[in-house]
Amino acid sequence: MLDNLIQIFEQSLTVLLVFIFNEGDLALFLYKFVPFVLFLELPVYAFIWIGVIRSLQRQDAETPFTQPFLPRVSGVILSYSEGYEITPTVLSFLEQNYAGHIEIIIAVDGSIENSETYKAAISMITLADRYQNRSIIVLPKLIRGGRVSSFNAAMESASGEFLMPIDADTTLDNNVVQACVRHFTDKNTVAVSGPLRATANHHSVISRLQSIEYMISIYAGKLGLAEFGVINNIPGAFGIFRKSFVNSIGGWNTGTAEDLDMTVRIKQYLGRYPYLKIVFEPTAVAHTTVPDTLFLFLSQRLRWDGDLSYIYLRKHRLAFSPKIIGVKNFIATLWYGVSFQIVMPCLIFVYLIYMAFVQTASVFIATMVLIYIFYLLLTVCQFVMFLMLLSERPREDIKLLWMLPVFPPFAFFIRIWSFVANLNEWFNKGHLDSAMAPWWVLKKDKY
Repeated sequence: MLDNLIQIFEQSLTVLLVFIFNEGDLALFLYKFVPFVLFLELPVYAFIWIGVIRSLQRQDAETPFTQPFLPRVSGVILSYSEGYEITPTVLSFLEQNYAGHIEIIIAVDGSIENSETYKAAISMITLADRYQNRSIIVLPKLIRGGRVSSFNAAMESASGEFLMPIDADTTLDNNVVQACVRHFTDKNTVAVSGPLRATANHHSVISRLQSIEYMISIYAGKLGLAEFGVINNIPGAFGIFRKSFVNSIGGWNTGTAEDLDMTVRIKQYLGRYPYLKIVFEPTAVAHTTVPDTLFLFLSQRLRWDGDLSYIYLRKHRLAFSPKIIGVKNFIATLWYGVSFQIVMPCLIFVYLIYMAFVQTASVFIATMVLIYIFYLLLTVCQFVMFLMLLSERPREDIKLLWMLPVFPPFAFFIRIWSFVANLNEWFNKGHLDSAMAPWWVLKKDKY
């Protein structure tokens, strides 16, 4: 197999060298055949990994946290139609090694139509009796109102100083609450997040590829960005908030992409209060279930990537000012949030069309092979760095090594699909077609 790859590489290089020779202009070749997107991507990856290394160095130099700080925490499990599948999530809260009290609120959205989930939640109340400083409250919302209404209803019922909402298909490592809560000894910390791992289901190729994506793009990406104070998002699947602050800004807002919406709304205070912090705790690992079929994956990413355009370019477009979100977050949002995540998929699509229809088939294939080899090397480098520097489960993660050759085409496909999602949002207002809330709730958002 290696000999075949080398042969393909040699043939591709020959084709490109012939083209350069015929054109007689290296600059023209670089312009046409070295994707300019690399010049946008490589600085992003370098910035992220510099942040990762800087974070690890800082953690090594820090004095271990010893101050007793055991505030009451309200963990909120957002459930809809999961039934007894919420049991592992409940147990992961009960089995936390946190010595303080954890109040577990199981918010059952649409409990009338989802009676099985409601019954499952009720049956778990007595589980808390087996654990010290644990309690379970079931919050039935008779009519479905969506994730945002579940967040806000749970916040009204919560007695904890800190609110920790997670999805019903997400579980926590035993140290998560303790690791996150300690950051709130700093009164300026308003929210804490941690690594979200796609390790709950490894049943298919598509779920394994997402696991790699979560490692090198989401896990490492958030840690690197957070080190410079410009974390892009507190995921809806797992985060912990200072309840008094969330109350002061009016709770969660109507509409889809409530996690990114909340993150952007928090950042809108940073221009006036630059001392406020959103912290990333790398030892607080949560595990979530990801789509394990191509159809489910495409549906999820159509919503995710379309919602990104909706939040940045529609709902909060007027907020992107250095005076409102601060200079650092303004630059990071334009560079990473808009250019890297929204503009680049469009550029990649245009580049692909140009190569496919303007250049000859041999040049097109040769260029695609070289691009693949470049991204494969980049993926391998990031994967190895992740294993060496970040992974808390290297023996498990290394089992995904055989999937790395498939990851570059997968990542390329994600970018093309992101372009489709952007079109769906721009021309069809795709955020109104979301499974996260009923249509009549989404319509209440004026955007």
